[in-house]
Formats: sequence, structure tokens, C-alpha cells
Amino acid sequence: MRFYSNGKLLITGEYFVLNGALSLALPTIYGQYFEINYNNSNIINWTSYNNNRKIWFNCQIDKDSLTVKYSSSKEISRIIKELINFIRDKESNFLKSNGSTIITELTFDKDWGLGSSSTLINNLSKFSGIDPYELNTKFFNGSGYDIACANSNTSLVYRLNDDKKEIKKINFNPSFRDKLHFVYLNKKQNSLDEIKSFRESINSKIGVTEISEITERIILSKDQLEFNSLIKEHEDIVSKLISKEKIKDKLFDDFNGEIKSLGAWGGDFILASAIDKNPIDYFRSKGFHTIFNYNELALV
Repeated sequence: MRFYSNGKLLITGEYFVLNGALSLALPTIYGQYFEINYNNSNIINWTSYNNNRKIWFNCQIDKDSLTVKYSSSKEISRIIKELINFIRDKESNFLKSNGSTIITELTFDKDWGLGSSSTLINNLSKFSGIDPYELNTKFFNGSGYDIACANSNTSLVYRLNDDKKEIKKINFNPSFRDKLHFVYLNKKQNSLDEIKSFRESINSKIGVTEISEITERIILSKDQLEFNSLIKEHEDIVSKLISKEKIKDKLFDDFNGEIKSLGAWGGDFILASAIDKNPIDYFRSKGFHTIFNYNELALV
């Protein structure tokens, strides 16, 4: 059996999606495969490949006791054991009848922050029949927008409303998309730490209305100058409320256009909206070489 889930980009609402802000999210062209084959052993053989087909994690776990026989990472094998145990609480025979060989394969670099965890959770959900949002909440305590992206082939707006998920698929494909680029900042950001810090420090009501209004206006924007003004306004609000410097001010203050952080600030990808020429040479001159134009990364 083989399953696949899409990666994710959060265009608006970072942090504040946790508190109910209307947020714009894009599934990505890249994602993760999950393949399982059964055998007559007593072992779960798990191997995870990066996008270059190199193994970045593997382990062997006894299928009955879930004793780890070998692991290249104690922390990751602990999470896998906990995932299996959680699923077994609902489906008692999960991965228990036979030994198995499980292979996961990312089609993006695991350091890019495009959803190596959410795509795994969603693939496990497809395989086991367990609600992916329940799995996601139990292990990562995020908003769930990344799970929505994993199951969508088009852009969407996402909102938590009294713990209920409102998901609406839309067609966000702006006419000026040729001037939009996604740039990797050469640093993987720890989303779990950022979520914990935000929950502990920001009142649930602050900023939600303003961010939601900007999201609605961005979806409707037809003009790049208007779009740039809106993403700057978004950056100003988030910067003030989380007390972090805007990425444009910090690294790209001479960029002709606007730049917006995506997801947890300080790492992963940014969105660059260039006013005039193709900005690839500009970002390369700054030491950033992983650059996609809009249609190379966003699934629209």
C-alpha cells in the first residue's frame, strides 16, 4: 500500500491561526510518500528517505512489545512508538498481525519546513483510518491548517472557530504571480517551540480581527502594489505583537518590493514580491540559493 500527502505554506495568519484568525494556506507541489509491505517477521522495519534518496532515519521495532531493537534517533523512534500506541488504542491490531517494512520518502528537503511531520501524520491517518486532526493535536498541538493542506489540491482559507475547523477551498492564483518567489532562509525553524512560546505569551483576542481582515483583502487583491501594502501591514502587526524584527528589516532592507515571513519567524521560507526585475540574483548575492517562483512550489 502506498499513500501520499501534500506539503504546506501558510501565507497569512502565522501564529494567529492558533487563536482563530482567518488564514490563507497553500498546499505545495512537494510532499511525502508512505509505503508499507508486510512480511512474516516480528519486526517493524522503518526507513525514512530525504528528497535526495538518502536515508535520514531508520529503526527496527518489535511489532508486539514495541521494543526498539535499533534506531538512528531515540527521539524519532520514541515518537513513532507513541504514534503506534495511540492508534492501537483505537485500532488494537494496528501493525500487529504481521511484520512490516515501512518506507517514507520526502519529495522536499526535510529542513525546508514544508511539513515533514504533518504529511507523515496525514499518511498514517490514511493508512489507519484515524482522524488526522486528532493525531495532529495529540502530538503537535498545532492549528491543523497543515493537515488541511495535506488533503487539498488547491489553496484554501482556514479558521479555528471554538475548536471547530472551518476550511474553504479557493483559487488563489494572483495575476502578478510571476513576481512572487519563495526563498528558503537556510535555517529550519522549530515550530513546536514557536507554538509553545506564542500560546504562553499572546492573549487569544489580540490581533485576530486585524489579521483576518488582511487575509480577506489579500485574497481579493488584483494589484501587486495593493498586495505588497497588505503583506507589509501584516508584517508590522505580527512584528509588534511577537516582539521580533521583520525579516526585511533584518536581512533585506535594500530589497525593491516587500517580503513576508511564512510560518514561524526566523527560518524556513519567506515570500518575496519584487517590484521590477527577477530577484533571484539579488537573493543569491545574499547567500540564499533555494528559490522558487510561485508556480514552482504552490499547488494551484
